Amino acid sequence: MSDMTQDHGPVKTRREGAILEVTLDRPKANAIDLATSKIMGEVFRDFRDDPDLRVAILTGGGEKFFCPGWDLKAAADGDAVDGDYGVGGFGGLQEMREMNKPVIAAVNGIACGGGLELAISADMILAADHATFALPEIRSGTVADAASIKLPKRIPYHIAMELLLTGRWFDAAEANRWGLVNEIVPGDQLMTRAWDLARLLASGPPLVYAAIKEVVRDAEDCKFQDAMNHITQRQLRSVDVLYSSEDQLEGARAFAEKRDPVWKGR
Repeated sequence: MSDMTQDHGPVKTRREGAILEVTLDRPKANAIDLATSKIMGEVFRDFRDDPDLRVAILTGGGEKFFCPGWDLKAAADGDAVDGDYGVGGFGGLQEMREMNKPVIAAVNGIACGGGLELAISADMILAADHATFALPEIRSGTVADAASIKLPKRIPYHIAMELLLTGRWFDAAEANRWGLVNEIVPGDQLMTRAWDLARLLASGPPLVYAAIKEVVRDAEDCKFQDAMNHITQRQLRSVDVLYSSEDQLEGARAFAEKRDPVWKGR
């Protein structure tokens, strides 16, 4: 697959092999209005449904902002906070159904409010060393809805509640300390590291990634034995596909033949 870049207005994409880089690039600060959210949803839906794509990287344009969340100016001009964000919900990712491919967030600057919620919708988060984070919704008299659901499951409860209730800022080092960020990278090396990680993931077994992501989602609301039964009885679609796949046999054969496996995604 040849390299390809596309301009979707406030969203730019770059495709190289099995990797899709998605850049939110909406002056002045990469804030998301309803129209931008719908575009992002279409981009991530197409990524999900394209059998030739295996990994996505999400980042922001420029060096100052990843995403500050909801565009308050657009809201003042009539965008409803509970309006139609398009497929995948706000930012196109956090409510995208059956997103069974790895997504890396490369946080290149300020990630606050819905921007932080967008980042934690990814599977792995790399942060530039100058990145900062906050959930300032409390100060504008509203609720950080997705963060209120997700954050207490990702980091210690009392820390999550402090961040939600105070809206205070925290830096990349603190985010890393609480396990919210996987790695801190010098700003000028962020995208190089993100692409290195994406290439590593793209070389792996896509059907296994799909099964892992579906199992993790399913297990959030299940007792342990129920979740195990869903796997062992092949009640999850991605697990059933994996256990009947060529890739399942290829893994065993490659191990026995002492060679690297060739993953076909089928």
